[in-house]
Amino acid sequence: MSRRVVRFFVTGRVQGVGFRAFLIREANALALDGWARNRADGSVEALAAGPEAAVAAFIEAARRGPLASRVDSLREAPADEAELAGVAGFGMAATA
Repeated sequence: MSRRVVRFFVTGRVQGVGFRAFLIREANALALDGWARNRADGSVEALAAGPEAAVAAFIEAARRGPLASRVDSLREAPADEAELAGVAGFGMAATA
């Protein structure tokens, strides 16, 4: 089974609406490793790793977001397994 690592940035109404908590619940339900954090520009960044199908489901969930959110865009960026050194499970990271 192939492990995929992905980083993505979500813009829209994604801070102050439980977006990170939503991502954490979704990622843990899918048994992914990684983190989510707010960014100073008002976006949310996430880094996630796991089986290809689980990561794809996680990205689709992020495109929907929780009810109070509004996702304007989701942009993927290169990521590397080394960025997850020491990370087990999925949690919240400090604001960037």
